[in-house]
Amino acid sequence: MALRGSFGSPAAEERGRHTWGMLEARSLRKAVVPASLFRDPSPGNIQSTRLALNVNDGGSSCSVYIASGCRVYKIEISMEDSVITKGKESLIIPVNAEVIHSSAVDRCPHRSEIQSLVLTEGGDNCLIMGTVDCYGHLIVSQLDAVGSVIDRLSYSVLPRDCGIGEGSWAGICFSPAHWSTVAVARSFCKSIDVYDQDIHIKSLQTLWYPASLSFFDNPNYEGHSSVLAVAEGSQLTIWDLRTNQNGGCVQRVCGSIGDLIYSLCSSPSGTIAVGGSDRTVTIYDPRRWSAISRWVNCSKYEITGLYFSTIDSDYIYVQGVDYEVICGTWKEGRKAFSFRGDSNWLGFSKCANADVLAGWCDSGSIFVADVVEEHS
Repeated sequence: MALRGSFGSPAAEERGRHTWGMLEARSLRKAVVPASLFRDPSPGNIQSTRLALNVNDGGSSCSVYIASGCRVYKIEISMEDSVITKGKESLIIPVNAEVIHSSAVDRCPHRSEIQSLVLTEGGDNCLIMGTVDCYGHLIVSQLDAVGSVIDRLSYSVLPRDCGIGEGSWAGICFSPAHWSTVAVARSFCKSIDVYDQDIHIKSLQTLWYPASLSFFDNPNYEGHSSVLAVAEGSQLTIWDLRTNQNGGCVQRVCGSIGDLIYSLCSSPSGTIAVGGSDRTVTIYDPRRWSAISRWVNCSKYEITGLYFSTIDSDYIYVQGVDYEVICGTWKEGRKAFSFRGDSNWLGFSKCANADVLAGWCDSGSIFVADVVEEHS
């Protein structure tokens, strides 16, 4: 079943697309989490979903939110201009950055280890922060301009089974059209619960353990805000919240047998990218649900994070399970540049509306990369 949309032919889309130059890193900064904030980070899971970031007005600094244990911490890092240095094979060398301010986010903490942390834009220049712990307990808070929690606009939702059983990875994503709609995935329970604020709307039962989820990001698709893409086992599954047929599952796309999918993302142009244990980025066209491109062995180890570029969706950021991040074109399978952390990633994410990426290593280092279009 293909989703209906208002698209022309792929050739027409290509002709109408703006031609961008290559992407390049404008800066790569390295900051260190202050020891006074917390000392030893909790281990988390293979998915690096415990970090979110927001670029502050003017672009002079960014706020990085990280989750360790049952708490969330905010670290504000300077993004003043710096000189870029490249090593072998277009590897970017980081420069030290100043931590302007750091603090624990003033909010009700979870009782168990937080597994995922996301940010989305709300009304009145506010940010919406969602966190979910290993038992599926969801807390959504609205932050003001300085990152403080607005208590009257915060709420929490207990899991449907009240957290009975063994804890596992849990993921969260907001609908791009309505921030009040949020989906929570629980791996061991093989379930996805959808909420409108604190009201439960629907439960979806997956066949395999879900490892990543995302609402469709394409406004040209009819009902895109109700369509959810889920990575479960070696399959990419598509769920339509408006139907009950087949439990809401409208499409299953099977990947390589025996290879697990750990991450997926969708672009405004309509394509969906998946990656996992096969170390390959596969791009799907939702009009035919067939693979239109494969960037084979682009990562040295398993892929646990994927993000389309905001500047040019022909570029994608690939985060490996170890400490390397690659930026390149998925059509040509060509690397533009890469950078590395100093140890395994505990959290990694990209800013929603800019090509600014941040990663948090288990050594306590935070790396922030600012990417721009290359000027000839």
